[in-house]
Amino acid sequence: MAEIPKSYEPQGVEQQWYDRWVAAGCFKGKVDHARESFAVMIPPPNVTGVLHMGHLLNNTLQDIMVRRARQEGKSALWLPGTDHAGIATQSRVEKELRQKEGKTRHDLGREKFIEVASEWRDKHGGIILGQLRKLGASCDWDRTVHTLDAGYSQAVLQTFVTLYERGYVYRGKRMVNWCPVSQTGLSDEEVIMKPSKGSLYRMRYEVAESPARSSKSRPRVRRPSPATPPSRSTPRTNATSISSASMSGAPSLAPRSRSSAIRPSRRSSARAS
Repeated sequence: MAEIPKSYEPQGVEQQWYDRWVAAGCFKGKVDHARESFAVMIPPPNVTGVLHMGHLLNNTLQDIMVRRARQEGKSALWLPGTDHAGIATQSRVEKELRQKEGKTRHDLGREKFIEVASEWRDKHGGIILGQLRKLGASCDWDRTVHTLDAGYSQAVLQTFVTLYERGYVYRGKRMVNWCPVSQTGLSDEEVIMKPSKGSLYRMRYEVAESPARSSKSRPRVRRPSPATPPSRSTPRTNATSISSASMSGAPSLAPRSRSSAIRPSRRSSARAS
């Protein structure tokens, strides 16, 4: 009889059972219209890094929900995938190209560079997927996708175009973190902020619709001419404007204008009343 170890040793237990589950297709998402469907898309981790405690917590909660859905008889699918990590992958691939071949991405061209980046992803991205397997994640590994896959990229482009046409997303001028080396904008998370002492410049721009003016002279504002005072023979009234509508008995909608209004005195107001 084999001796039972004093403490639990997962190396000889977990891996063999996990391989059996994968070989038996226990984690496959099968289409079954007779059962209720349940699907979870895993937030794809970056291929340039490794799993951390945030991934561990998030993936554990997803695994619990998917396994519970299977026990409830639902047609469950947990779709795995990895993210190409954008500028992070590009920087590492470019660094490797410079060190080994003395080339840049411009020397290869867009299509060739994407091919090289995909090869680098297949080589280094498997580390994260292996870590997920070690955790016992019940993903359908036959459906593993990557954000640079042709069908995935086309779906993303179509979604953004549709949202733009419906007015849900828009383009606008924004302040960005421009990288002079990569010739692209970077997010705040990809920038190492360093406080430094500098100068703040203020620039004066001329408005295209107005002539150029000297910075020393202040612009002259043309004010409207004051209203002509009425003669003594003309009776004063409290009304500021008289329209044809008010003369016919209808209420007047003419706006009051300060420049054209006649300010009656107390004497004339009493006489008119």
